Order: sequence, then structure tokens, then C-alpha cells
Amino acid sequence: MSGTINKVILIGHTGDEVKMHYFEGGGAIGRFPLATNETYTNRTTNEKVSNTEWHNVVVRNKAAEICEKYLKKGDKVYIEGRLKTRKWQDDTGNDRYSTEIQCTDFTFLTPKNETGQPGPGQAASNAGQQQQQATPQAPSAAGDEKDDLPF
Repeated sequence: MSGTINKVILIGHTGDEVKMHYFEGGGAIGRFPLATNETYTNRTTNEKVSNTEWHNVVVRNKAAEICEKYLKKGDKVYIEGRLKTRKWQDDTGNDRYSTEIQCTDFTFLTPKNETGQPGPGQAASNAGQQQQQATPQAPSAAGDEKDDLPF
């Protein structure tokens, strides 16, 4: 082990639709802003203070396509990933920096509605692979067999 970790876990609301960019080789990248909120009470004034932090989230390939299809502005989502800072030059030649969350796993937390959007645990990605969902088992008839449960 190298002794270092670069891991980010966020739960927040999307600030916009997923913006997609497709490459010649068939790859894709999606970007969207994510807002996380912090609320606390100021001890001196007893006033509630609310702060919003914005994060730039980047998803790739199949995961990006899933996000584009199901995520809408305002949806709640769980994001796992790592921090990545990019250096670029603006129009005047000045060096600029952008810090992004390179998403490796996500779960949609907004409940399913009439438009067919997935609810909690219904869509997730691990490096672009959609996780399989467990099928619910039929309930057994009451009194068929004794169980050892204490309640």
C-alpha cells in the first residue's frame, strides 16, 4: 500500500442536467454540478446559517450515459470518487485550475416518479458497470413453519 488515499463521498442535489461530450473512439464523458449543504446555528447570534458548496462531477462512458438518461436537475444522488485537479489556460494565456470529482460509483436517491426515473438503489455504477438488482422473494404463508426468531 502506498500510504495515501484519494476518496470522496458526497450526497447532494444536481444543479443542472448532465452535459455530455462524445469522443471519436466511442468514449463519452458527462459533467454536472452537485450541491451539498451545511446548516448550523451561530452561537453568538443564535441565527441559523446555511452554506452551499458546489462540486464539479465527472462521469465516464456507460456511467455517463446512465446519468444523462436518469439524472435531472434537483435530483438527490450519492457519489463516490476521487479528486482530480486539472490545469488549463484561459483566453488570455493565464494558468487556471479546476478541481473535479472523478466519479467511480453512484446511486440515485430521488424516488421513482411518473417519468420513470429510478429511485433509491435502482441505478448504480462501479467504473461504468450497472449493478444487478436483487429480485424480491415472495412472502411465505403465515404459520407454515416455526422460526427461531425471539420476537
